[in-house]
Amino acid sequence: MPSSVGSRTELSTAEVTEFAEGGYRYLPAVFQYSGGVAASPGFAIERVRFRRPLPLAQGLTVVETYLEGIGRPTTAFCACQLRSPSQFSDQQFADFNRNYVRTLERWGVYRGGANPVARTNVCPTTERPATPSLHSFSYTVPTEGESRTFVIAGGAEAPEKGEDYRDAIVRRGDTSLDGLREKMRYVREEQERRLKALGFSWRDARVVQAYSRHDVGPLVYGELLGRGVGVHGLTLYSASPPVADCEYEMDASTVLREVLL
Repeated sequence: MPSSVGSRTELSTAEVTEFAEGGYRYLPAVFQYSGGVAASPGFAIERVRFRRPLPLAQGLTVVETYLEGIGRPTTAFCACQLRSPSQFSDQQFADFNRNYVRTLERWGVYRGGANPVARTNVCPTTERPATPSLHSFSYTVPTEGESRTFVIAGGAEAPEKGEDYRDAIVRRGDTSLDGLREKMRYVREEQERRLKALGFSWRDARVVQAYSRHDVGPLVYGELLGRGVGVHGLTLYSASPPVADCEYEMDASTVLREVLL
């Protein structure tokens, strides 16, 4: 494992990077995931969702088998959604991420400290898995022309800058309506930044998902729907971001098709 895994690196504002072996481009972020991915010309992103999340190691084995079965290399793996039983401390999250990245390195995806794969990881308040599990995964397939398919990684109300999240959380510990409003605003603006960097807007997002265990209903119109978020619909899940003391997360995507396994 390269020594850069687990190092503290600020969320990059560098140019979007092409990952030619995978047929997609990505927005550089932290070692454990990218800020988002978009299919390159000649490719499209598809998604597989499991009827029930699979324990992570088992799920990643299924990913390998599935990609081999459709004639795609493991480097085509471009995004995933995880479900965890409870929130992690900063140290627990760092340990989990190092283990997760080892598989991506073996697949030829993670290289030299750069991780192109987008990711969402949340903790459901009901139907919690017993262990961190794979809910869905996305990959590229050849297609004609430009598909304009993409996956924006999930993000919560803290700057993504390596392993230390807690001290950077927006309005940490404040779950009042005003506190939640500021958290939602921060997350929305960061998602917009990622969309724009990859050449998209909320209007392009066919799937927008928000996650919180708090009642954010009174804020949904003012902070989301009234600001162009969820043009094609918005799904709200009762779930927490993966890092302790974070309260709100969002992601967005448009894929060519979704397969249910």
